[in-house]
Amino acid sequence: MRSYYFTFQWKKLLFPGLLAFAILLIARCSSDDSYTPPAPVMQVKLANSASLGDFLVDKDGRTLYFFANDSATVNTCQSAGCKALWPIFFAGITPQTIGKGLDINDFDTIGAGASMQLAYKGRPLYYYAPSSNGTNKPEAAGQTLGEGVGNNWFVAKPDYTITVTNAQLVGADGNKYDSALTLITNNSKTRYLTDARGNTLYAFTVDKLNTSNCTSAGCLGTWPVYVMDKIVVPSYLNKADFTVITHPSGSKQLAYKGWPLYYYVGDNMTMGLNKGVSVSYPRWPVVVRSRTAAPAP
Repeated sequence: MRSYYFTFQWKKLLFPGLLAFAILLIARCSSDDSYTPPAPVMQVKLANSASLGDFLVDKDGRTLYFFANDSATVNTCQSAGCKALWPIFFAGITPQTIGKGLDINDFDTIGAGASMQLAYKGRPLYYYAPSSNGTNKPEAAGQTLGEGVGNNWFVAKPDYTITVTNAQLVGADGNKYDSALTLITNNSKTRYLTDARGNTLYAFTVDKLNTSNCTSAGCLGTWPVYVMDKIVVPSYLNKADFTVITHPSGSKQLAYKGWPLYYYVGDNMTMGLNKGVSVSYPRWPVVVRSRTAAPAP
């Protein structure tokens, strides 16, 4: 009889406890089901202005820039003064932490440790921090005061069809050249037109105004047309100097001051290479801002 009483009392204690635990578990599960995780922080996103259109900013809206001297995916802003004025930008990103209109495949990480830096379409990214009373202070969110500084610093945009590179010209023969295609022995950088990923663009010296004379299979095999029907350029360049023409092959081709633009197959679509400058007559110069207009047909 005593054993029965003990079992009965134990069950009275156990079952209410189990019931309370089950109710708590159900309530907790119900609460978990309604939990909404926080939205991921957009480490890189797009901002917009009337003058610049879309451009890259960090999570706080601070503008990001590229350096024309970075002719490859390497940071060449290495002096103390340059580093203070143009601090590097780095953020760990995933497809979920970049803004709408950006592609994760356009980004790379370079450097290591404290020197890690994010690059976009081959160009390392920087902030602008102008000096005020001897102290470098990063510009505020939404400012774009670094655009065009020294004709080498430009707001990073997702839709450029023309960019600018400032680098030494080195032909396929290994020799150095200047913008006039003269052999030189010293280092002398040339600021020239490139596509959105820093690939060198050339003009054909026998072309005429908005007219391509590179039409044979042999010519086009060596000098592919820069096929493009949009004009988005940095402030260093005048958009009005560009036109979209129709190549005899039917492709839309971008032209600068009437000079149709081409790639050189020997550059292998590699950022920073400009081997075409050593090709013998008819010559194929890189395209500089001061180039005179193409002659009439």
